[in-house]
Amino acid sequence: MPDKKPRRAKPLPAAGGRALIFDFDGLILDTEWIEFQAWGKVFQTLGVALEVADWAKVVGSPELLDVRRSLEKRLGRTVDWAPLDAAREKHHRELSDGLSVLPGVRDLMMEGAASGWRIGVASNSSNRWVFGNLRKHGLDSWVETMRTRDNTPAMKPAPDAYLLACQDLGADPARSVAFEDSAPGVQAALAAGLHVVAVPNRITKHHDLASAHQVLKNLARFKLPA
Repeated sequence: MPDKKPRRAKPLPAAGGRALIFDFDGLILDTEWIEFQAWGKVFQTLGVALEVADWAKVVGSPELLDVRRSLEKRLGRTVDWAPLDAAREKHHRELSDGLSVLPGVRDLMMEGAASGWRIGVASNSSNRWVFGNLRKHGLDSWVETMRTRDNTPAMKPAPDAYLLACQDLGADPARSVAFEDSAPGVQAALAAGLHVVAVPNRITKHHDLASAHQVLKNLARFKLPA
């Protein structure tokens, strides 16, 4: 997907009271793809196909699809989930071990911190999941605050996570940048008043991200303002 020019002529944040706020899943690590793969194997075991476009409909939403109930309804019978869940979790762990930080993320955090930008994460996932992965991949030293479903009143697409992350960092949302991969995330960041850069992945390329100020192929293409 080629980089898209800014939709609106809004300048990037000026110096002072500024922050870079990153979504986590699908933006820092491609965790949304391995979640799809892990559930896809369950679907396959039960003789049902799981399509990327269908899975994309619930990615980034505060309430994930009740996959088990949906599958049972589709099959017309109940399912013994214990062995399937155990296999799925094992498969997910194996896939997770092979993940690496997505292009541009590490360099952007390092460059931003060195240039006086405060660094935060705003995610609908749990503290344990986000921090564990940040630490595993050596990013935790750059991230000064995390706003997740564990410490945020309302999840994306509500703006709370971005507003609170900026508050934690003493940053003005109007002078800050949000990096997102999903439509609900873009909506949340826009509502909070940040400059929004969208980076779609293999799942969220099915989302409408046109309302973001920029849409980039990866974060290596983002140019940090002086």
